[in-house]
Amino acid sequence: MKVSSSINKKSFIELSEKDQIDILSNLNEKKFRLSQINNWVFKNHVSNWKEMKNFPLSLIEKLEKTNSLYPLKIIANSKADDNMTQKFIMQTMKGNKIESVLMPTKKRNTVCISSQSGCVLDCKFCATASLGFLQNLNEAEIISQIIYLQKISNKRISNVVFMGMGEPFLNYKNVIEAACRIKDIFNIGSRKITISTAGIASKIRQIADDNHKFKLAISMNASTNEIRKKIMPITEKYPIQDLISSAHYYYKKIKRFITFEYVLLKDINDSVDDAIRLASHLRFLPCKLNIIPYNEIDGAYKRPSNQVINDFVNALDGYPFNVTVRWSKGISIEAGCGQLALKA
Repeated sequence: MKVSSSINKKSFIELSEKDQIDILSNLNEKKFRLSQINNWVFKNHVSNWKEMKNFPLSLIEKLEKTNSLYPLKIIANSKADDNMTQKFIMQTMKGNKIESVLMPTKKRNTVCISSQSGCVLDCKFCATASLGFLQNLNEAEIISQIIYLQKISNKRISNVVFMGMGEPFLNYKNVIEAACRIKDIFNIGSRKITISTAGIASKIRQIADDNHKFKLAISMNASTNEIRKKIMPITEKYPIQDLISSAHYYYKKIKRFITFEYVLLKDINDSVDDAIRLASHLRFLPCKLNIIPYNEIDGAYKRPSNQVINDFVNALDGYPFNVTVRWSKGISIEAGCGQLALKA
């Protein structure tokens, strides 16, 4: 039996179970080898074929000639000033690059992963927008990020956030399939897996209809359509009213609080009036609100002063939703929210 060239162009974990068995059969190996490979990959998080200690060297050499093990490779990494947060640049087999971030704390060990290389949405304050859109990541490319980061981390990954490069809901099928597998492979509950969206209202409704109970985070970032259109062009297709309506639909179906993310930009969306208008959108929706002081990149936008940040947060006091200020980790290595742009 010959293995097709299309199979040889993929990494081993990208292949269907049938194709994987065909490769092993072509090497005169039994099916039990596949369960061994899966154990090495998904339980022991090996980096390459050579780390599979119960495989004969002759078999490893054959496997190396047929297919790479993973669809990604790490090409650069950097560590933040706190000596904990780490950013990794990885390359796909198409030659495109993505970024993933490891963020351990005392209570949890979170990984921020990408769903696309680049992004098509062109949010004006986001560094990833400068790259344009390069490719959707498939299920194996998404999962490989976690395998690599778990291998590097000295404690178990407890939380996964789809907040890296790309808009997850523009790669809906692969993201959902990957999230479901992440839940099973790494024993991470749905409540510990967060999928973020810039506001693709149709997909917010779809994930509710599909009954997926992953946490949902929506990037709001403005209190009026006029402001939001300027910084998030997707508002033209999905205005705030549609976004809030889809959020109500999601909560009615899934019964899970939504997290709204609001990046504070100096003199753009940071006034007390903005805070009051924002509260009027959210006050009847069971949710929580994350205020994110802008992580500056080389661009026109700036972070507001601490006084302005405090005034904005104080204006939200008394409304029926929780408000937190999220100071991003890894800013010194451009690993903070909105900073991912392939800079090592």
